[in-house]
Amino acid sequence: MEQIKSELVALRLSGMAATLKTLEESRKIHELSFADGLRLLIQGERDQREANRYTRLVKNASFRYRATPEELSFDASRGMDKAQILSLATGNYIRQGESILITGATGCGKSFIASALGYQACKQGFSVYYFGMQKLMAKIKIARVEGVVMRLFEKLAKTDLLIFDDFGIGTIDNQQQLDFMEIIEDRHARKATIIASQLPPASWFDLFSDETIADAFMDRMIHTSHRIELKGDSLRKKR
Repeated sequence: MEQIKSELVALRLSGMAATLKTLEESRKIHELSFADGLRLLIQGERDQREANRYTRLVKNASFRYRATPEELSFDASRGMDKAQILSLATGNYIRQGESILITGATGCGKSFIASALGYQACKQGFSVYYFGMQKLMAKIKIARVEGVVMRLFEKLAKTDLLIFDDFGIGTIDNQQQLDFMEIIEDRHARKATIIASQLPPASWFDLFSDETIADAFMDRMIHTSHRIELKGDSLRKKR
């Protein structure tokens, strides 16, 4: 039996090996038919691969917080619509390439909600990247210097869900505006995007110095997005 487990591991079938070990330790292995035993081994391998993929997706995403939809507090007075969040948690907005805009004051939970939806997306097998806007701009700048900026844009365009946090904090120059718009344009109606901001969407137009870019951005992001508008003071003050 040890040789079989070793060979399964060598074949990179660690889920099967772990399941076989469990069956052996519980002394149930001899009670199963060949078909039932094989079915359990296959299920164990599938579960292990899904768990490994989830771990890898979460690591690559670089979330700000570790969060899940189950941890959210659905307080209607703060603008938290439970039905809306649970609907978004199904991941249909990702499959349909839709956007989510999360707005509210500093510390009211925007990043936590965005992270929770991101973790849920990883659980469903979607690829996710989480960026603060300043870190995104720095990453693009470095990629341009290294001559790989188009490769970066292609990678972002293929990602199932991009989360941009702290949108509207700090200024972005003309080149950065063009870069950000290129990312948004590549994803429009094809891939999902979440933007979290302290500023209400009505003021986003003024963040762009070029009115053409501002018009295009507002058209792509504002009119067809899901809105989560959080109310109230910072939750951090209550801790």
